[in-house]
Amino acid sequence: MNLQDKRELNTGFGDALARAFELVATPGIFALLGWLLDRRLGTSPLFAFVFFFIVLSYVVWKMYMTYVADMKRHEKGLGKVSDRVE
Repeated sequence: MNLQDKRELNTGFGDALARAFELVATPGIFALLGWLLDRRLGTSPLFAFVFFFIVLSYVVWKMYMTYVADMKRHEKGLGKVSDRVE
């Protein structure tokens, strides 16, 4: 394995760790803020759930759109699959 392959592998691990942290920590932080707001207002954990699910939905959507853009960029670099099959 050459240096470029090792660098690419390490970058992939770093990107995966960053995405995992973003997927878990960001909705958790907003759920905590919602819980604090619920405590102050005396409501049920309504804001905690709403903040959690809104932020979780956004993070998943953002990751999906990033994936789609990366795949389009990758396909553009490789050429069309149908061109290579025939």
